[in-house]
Amino acid sequence: MNLSQIQHVYFIGIGGIGMSALARYFNYIGKDVAGYDKTATHLTDELIAEGIAIHFEDSIAQIPSHFYTENTLVVVTPAVPVTHAEWNYFVEREYIIKKRAEVLGLITQNTYTFAVAGTHGKTTTSAILGHILFESGVDVTAFVGGVLENYDSNLIGRGKTVTVVEADEFDRSFLHLHPNMACVTSTDADHLDIYGDASSIEASFQEFAAKIDDKSNLFVAAGLPIAGTVVGVNPDAAYQACEVRIENGIYVFDVQTPTERICNLRFSLPGTHNLTNAVMALAMAKKYGVSTASIAKALATFKGIRRRFSFQIQTDKLVYIDDYAHHPTEINAVHQAVRELYPNKKVLAVFQPHLFSRTQDFGADFAKSLSQFDRVIVMEIYPARELPIPGITSQWLLDQMENPNKSIVSKASLIDELCAAPESIIVTIGAGDIGEMVKDIKTGLEQKSRT
Repeated sequence: MNLSQIQHVYFIGIGGIGMSALARYFNYIGKDVAGYDKTATHLTDELIAEGIAIHFEDSIAQIPSHFYTENTLVVVTPAVPVTHAEWNYFVEREYIIKKRAEVLGLITQNTYTFAVAGTHGKTTTSAILGHILFESGVDVTAFVGGVLENYDSNLIGRGKTVTVVEADEFDRSFLHLHPNMACVTSTDADHLDIYGDASSIEASFQEFAAKIDDKSNLFVAAGLPIAGTVVGVNPDAAYQACEVRIENGIYVFDVQTPTERICNLRFSLPGTHNLTNAVMALAMAKKYGVSTASIAKALATFKGIRRRFSFQIQTDKLVYIDDYAHHPTEINAVHQAVRELYPNKKVLAVFQPHLFSRTQDFGADFAKSLSQFDRVIVMEIYPARELPIPGITSQWLLDQMENPNKSIVSKASLIDELCAAPESIIVTIGAGDIGEMVKDIKTGLEQKSRT
């Protein structure tokens, strides 16, 4: 398939973070883009403002008529049910239909591609890497699974020769990619509804890593069972963060590389996991040939990603942080970062579980991770693409927590509950629609602080 011959691109599930980045890309390069999603969100509002036609009813009649041509590509998200009327319309008429990962595979066939893989850390690492390359003058396009604060977008650049992509392990999507350089940040068990067990997901990462013939172009986080150049806050790493300290809330550190020691780098995202992500991006950029000075400047100016330890309120009296964490390992990372910044403050965590299957698979681990906070509020499980599983509820999860300061709060009551909270640090956590509530939570908390 030749993308240059495609004139129209129609997205079913256009509001997803990965799908919307592709929609922006095709819109930027002059394709006619439109799409459907189930609900309006901040992302769909932004796409509409950029000139992309979007509707929110599964209706064949709402597909623009000029998309009924043979040079139309239909991109579909795996979350769309098989009963979807628009999808079936295109299937029955034998349109070219591709998953997002397959389209990324087509794009990466003809560019120098950096692929960032890992069950955790790939969004932040790909964002940092894309920012470094763009700020260094590389002709890059970076597809990122989050909206970057520096660009107010999940797409960086409009380059034609270099691509940065997140290599998503869900549904083994990353096996469609054609990477020239890659990294693996983590291989923790996840998506067990797809893989079945941890060994299967590790085998899939091994298959992805095998796409890189030259292992000097494969970077892996310390401790992973994958052969490559080791990166981390670890004395055995080829790229090692050292002399790490915090100055005015910002990491200042050195990196020892195989050829030099880079001193006094500055990076503002808290948490040792983010420090590792920064070093991973640095290692890949150095291997590609970006200068040390350009890397240092870009790291210092990186502002972060929406919903990745994103400060919403940061005053002496109240701190409100929002994070996309939806796996126990990610929650542990949020907890570590919060305690590092605010060691003597009480922390309230609000968690919205994402998927019944993930909640079932990691119930005990979720309970342990969440119990570390001083108080925990759990919302109802966000189902996304799933039907309920009997017995798997938020109460089931709550019952496993050892922390006695715990409760279930409905979406309708959450803001009032938070406004009455005595804790000075509040963290909202989850990958569901809690992200759509952040703006209203922030407004409620700010109003409370003024009274």
